[in-house]
Amino acid sequence: MDSTVTASQIARDVDRIGPWFHNLDLNGVQTAPAHFLGDYPADKFARFAHLLPADLTGKTVLDIGCNAGFYSFEMRRRGAARVLGIDADDRYIEQARFAARTLGVADVEFRNLSIYDVGALGERFDLVIFMGVLYHLRHPMLALDLIREHVAGDLMLFQTLTRGPDSVAEVAEDYDFAEDAHFQAPDHPRMAFIERKWAHDWTNWWVPNRAGVEAMLRATGFAILRGPADEVYLCRTAAVPFAEYGPAVVYPARPPAHPDEEPAR
Repeated sequence: MDSTVTASQIARDVDRIGPWFHNLDLNGVQTAPAHFLGDYPADKFARFAHLLPADLTGKTVLDIGCNAGFYSFEMRRRGAARVLGIDADDRYIEQARFAARTLGVADVEFRNLSIYDVGALGERFDLVIFMGVLYHLRHPMLALDLIREHVAGDLMLFQTLTRGPDSVAEVAEDYDFAEDAHFQAPDHPRMAFIERKWAHDWTNWWVPNRAGVEAMLRATGFAILRGPADEVYLCRTAAVPFAEYGPAVVYPARPPAHPDEEPAR
């Protein structure tokens, strides 16, 4: 950070590019001190930080839906050699880049990129962070397939909001067509669809139960290593079920646009 930048200057820029969802400490200036969830996401991270390796020296990290970069900066503090945060929201990317400059961690990179375009990165990462995104997606299973297919090299830290019982029904290998009782059980894997709004937010599309979350992770090729801790799981890449019958329904990276063409939207 430029030592000539004062706290009042930082505060003015924080206001200019707000509002902020991540409360970051930018050299003594809080970006969201009145957050309705408290010191968020630091308070939340404290409840599941033990799931992650304390030492990430030499590891590469992809933070999907990075927002203002809290988790990207935390992974850099744990020694990660390369950290890339992506988000489809221009304001969040501007905030994250400003925070990186202010904190003097210019080697943490941020790009405006959709989850559905992760294949365009053309690389795999030792750790993928995919937190607080799934329920905002119209196509959540596709997102997990794309992560597994294109960018997950080993571990994935995953979180999504859940509702329903903490118990998980034992899933059978197969079910008779006429059998219906298991679908009535509240701890059978399920995803509730939100047609209009949830918590006053029209971008909330899905609310799974715990069983549904764990089943989706297994079905897309992730083994659960630890968790849940505050709805967070640490997963590792595993065999994709039924892969012998062909690849999962994912599309590859989009080819780069020709210089004379408009970018794909």
